[in-house]
Amino acid sequence: MTGVFLLLIAAAYLLGAVPFGLVFSRCLTGKDPRDFGSGNIGATNAARTGGKKIGLLTLAADIIKGAIPVAIAMQLGGEGPSREWFIAVTAVAAFLGHIFPVYLKFQGGKGVATMFGVLLPWQPQVAIIAFAVWLAAIALSRYVALASILAGISLPLSAWLFGASPPVLYACLLFCVLMAVRHQSNVQRLLSGTESRVGGGKKAP
Repeated sequence: MTGVFLLLIAAAYLLGAVPFGLVFSRCLTGKDPRDFGSGNIGATNAARTGGKKIGLLTLAADIIKGAIPVAIAMQLGGEGPSREWFIAVTAVAAFLGHIFPVYLKFQGGKGVATMFGVLLPWQPQVAIIAFAVWLAAIALSRYVALASILAGISLPLSAWLFGASPPVLYACLLFCVLMAVRHQSNVQRLLSGTESRVGGGKKAP
């Protein structure tokens, strides 16, 4: 079974690394999202590049590519403590694939949608709380980056409150840290007042 586990972990990374924002944008509009806006391949910048349809397709695909390998790992993981570690490693592999995709020289997205994807089948209550935090932050601030960072911060906190196992806590903490790191440029723009808001417009510096 060790070979099967290693194969699934590798497959999780390779699936997570598929840059659907780039694929959809190029195939449907002929544009490269890396040449527009923030230069990111995620759903938000894909929407800026090709419109809401491209953004929604990218969002759905980035969530699904995280959910599929984790759902398979939950079926193959067996019983006992090792099961949670196997699922956690599979989830992290898919997440890292999106952030550091081998197909794009390890220059990928920020991991928000894929984070939701890996958590939905595995820790749905944590995913729902993170999504609620994200929605509330969007409604109050209209900054996607701020909402994403706050959703990331909520992950280890809500996992701890629900009494999650160490593998879940460590995975959620890793997601939180990497999402914050990937949003560094957004934080700088937020502080300078140049970050774009949902619906257009920027806060005055």
